Amino acid sequence: MSYTKFLSALFRGNVSKVRVTPGNYRSTVASTKPKEEKETGGCAVIEAEAVDLIIQRKSSAKQPTRQIKIDFDNTEEAYKSKNSVELLRSLLVFKLCTIDVLVEKNKELIDLSRKVLGQRLFEMMMKMTFYGQFVAGEDHNSIKPLVHKNEAFGVGAVLDYSVEEDLTQEEAVEKEMDACVSEAEKESPDDGLREKKFKAHRQFGDRRGGVISARTYFYADEAKCDKQMETFINCIRASGGASADGFSAIKMTALGRPQFLLQFSEVLVKWRRFFNLLAERQGKSEMTVLDQKLELEQLKESLAEMGVGAKDEIETWFTGERLGRSGAIDLLDWNSLINDTTKISNLLMVPNLTTGHLEPLLNMFTAEEEQQMKRMLQRVDVLAKHAVENGVRLMVDAEQTYFQPAISRLTLEMQRKFNREKPIIFNTYQCYLKEAYDNVTMDVELSRREGWYFGAKLVRGAYMYQERSRAEEIGYEDPINPDYESTNRMYHRCLDYVLEEIEHNRKANVMVATHNEDTIKFTLEKMNEMALSPTENKVYFGQLLGMCDQISFPLGQAGFPVYKYVPYGPVNEVIPYLSRRAQENRGFMKGSQRERSLLWKELKRRLLNGQILYTPVY
Repeated sequence: MSYTKFLSALFRGNVSKVRVTPGNYRSTVASTKPKEEKETGGCAVIEAEAVDLIIQRKSSAKQPTRQIKIDFDNTEEAYKSKNSVELLRSLLVFKLCTIDVLVEKNKELIDLSRKVLGQRLFEMMMKMTFYGQFVAGEDHNSIKPLVHKNEAFGVGAVLDYSVEEDLTQEEAVEKEMDACVSEAEKESPDDGLREKKFKAHRQFGDRRGGVISARTYFYADEAKCDKQMETFINCIRASGGASADGFSAIKMTALGRPQFLLQFSEVLVKWRRFFNLLAERQGKSEMTVLDQKLELEQLKESLAEMGVGAKDEIETWFTGERLGRSGAIDLLDWNSLINDTTKISNLLMVPNLTTGHLEPLLNMFTAEEEQQMKRMLQRVDVLAKHAVENGVRLMVDAEQTYFQPAISRLTLEMQRKFNREKPIIFNTYQCYLKEAYDNVTMDVELSRREGWYFGAKLVRGAYMYQERSRAEEIGYEDPINPDYESTNRMYHRCLDYVLEEIEHNRKANVMVATHNEDTIKFTLEKMNEMALSPTENKVYFGQLLGMCDQISFPLGQAGFPVYKYVPYGPVNEVIPYLSRRAQENRGFMKGSQRERSLLWKELKRRLLNGQILYTPVY
């Protein structure tokens, strides 16, 4: 297939939806200077101080303002929703998380406990400790009391059914290699244009390695994907039934064969590189992403010189109502739309910069692989429709960088379709990535041009150790920022940009998903400067169930939209999730005594005030 034919097909019927409208977006320059801040990880930060947030309606600059003071040291407010037994459980669990041998050998100890105690006593012990601390219940009915109690104290829920397969490492590797290697690659492993970053490697086949915060799915077959889609649908329905204004979380790798995510990610990256090459030819390589606009006449000449097609033929691609009416094209215009009615393998064409033609990423696609790709897109669409029907916002989790370009693109297409009237679909941006700011600004700009609601969840990231190790061993550029401080700056830079967009255009929305108190303070200070009321529900806050209540509940009781990530599932089937929580808490608890000291402070306060038998009233 020639470059000419594919570009023509790519632009036909799609590009009319993307307009080049110079001057209708704000410059990114105002947000390029990173904030200077000093933070530490987890809940452990500098001594907490009360934060004043001025609530001011934008209708009148002279309107009297109301100040809300949030004191993250006020244990009475922070733990108002907890009885004293729950506080003691938190202290016990957090202390256990600091003992290395217990955390490192947690699976062996869990298996031993089950054998010694028997199933009934084992489940009772888990519910009194780790399960009771970090998991809401076994099913969507049993979680309702906790969800309703949290809501009574101002904290919403992001529901997540946290059941995982308990696979051995060998089983995980075999599943991954089978699911990520196409028939064409099996026949000719060294043939084609594949890059090593976007190929499966046996030594990293078990994607759970080095990951402590995120659940991992392994592909088995299409029936398993359908079952996992049904699980997500049930979770969406439970979210709609248990909470008036809830979220539900999904993972793309649960919905289809990861081979497609690898291949499509590689295609997107290569097309972006091709745009960068053309920008370099026009002397614009040093500009920011959104400022790189290809002059059409020069672009046509470059494509002709590369042997893509004759100049008069290329002319037809950029005429009429489709593309280039302003005389320039930027990266947003360059990107194609995904249409699941087309032949999916046509999306997996990449530019060969040597020959000047498009070539298939693989030599062949089987009919079965074609159908598997299409089914993944259909499952995503089904989930989005159920979210709309149930009044639930759908949060698409981030994953590894070799999957993420495709995941972000599919999420973007859902946003374009379903975020027309309000924010339904939220994408997740991992701010430990070097390209996080470019990704955020590009997506915000597209939402602004097309008039839909931008929804983002900002996290620092869950795959750092695995990503760095994979990049070093396989031999490609490390995608992660060099240190924690640079990640902090990236997080605040992305957040600052989205907050500016909210100030200029009330269609942007962001969830500040962090346990870092300094980042929370940074957000509150920015909202104060903007006179942005928490009741506008444009800025959300998110923490994990069972952690950092001294942040979540004071925010919620002050009127801010704050959510706990609420896992649920049967005791035996959420053990892998609990294992990661123990490992993650080891880092948090070793780095700080803050949360434990606040828990002790509240217990002492209750004891001195005769409230040791305190029971929440709501």
